[in-house]
Amino acid sequence: MTTPNGTSSATSSCDCKLGRIAERYELARLYEDLVAYWTGDADEQYSIRTLATLVNQHILEVALETAGVSFKEGEVENTYRLLTDDDVSSGTRVQTRNELQRDGVPVEQVESDFVSHQTVYNHLTGCLETSIETPSDEERLERSEEKLGALQSRTVAVTSDTIDRLKRNEILEIGEFNVNVSVTVTCEDCFQEYTVRDLLENRSCDCQTESVGDDS
Repeated sequence: MTTPNGTSSATSSCDCKLGRIAERYELARLYEDLVAYWTGDADEQYSIRTLATLVNQHILEVALETAGVSFKEGEVENTYRLLTDDDVSSGTRVQTRNELQRDGVPVEQVESDFVSHQTVYNHLTGCLETSIETPSDEERLERSEEKLGALQSRTVAVTSDTIDRLKRNEILEIGEFNVNVSVTVTCEDCFQEYTVRDLLENRSCDCQTESVGDDS
């Protein structure tokens, strides 16, 4: 996991958790990206929770590099998921922690240094004195679509991982497989069914649009 634009900046002196662990994990190079992603100056705009995940993945990456652990693209993100995701079993999490410890990664310290979204928010607004404008309706819709899309992708990933694990352990018999997740929304007034994407694009059910037309 790397930052998109490779920018770096000097760390600001602050007493928050990010400030205290900044030197240990080379967080200076993330500061500009955090501000740009939160304010929308970058190509994408991330939520505070997503930014906290970005910081924590960076912390894990630096810890792996310091321990001399080589990793392929996507492995840092997956390892972080195995350490933190609520959908990961306790057995898988323990196994992941043990593997990291055998590789010389100080797992307890790294997990202790992971930051919350509130820490990131306080750092942006307090230490860096950054603020953002209230998003427009269009921006809210776009962000909602991205959030729901991410949840759908997460469901696919967790389901695929679970089935694959059961298959490897010969508990479940299945050939090559694909997992597809489709979420629909049904209006209880007219029973019209929409995909989430279509509903967000339309911004209303057809029956509501018709009702407005009848009243005018």
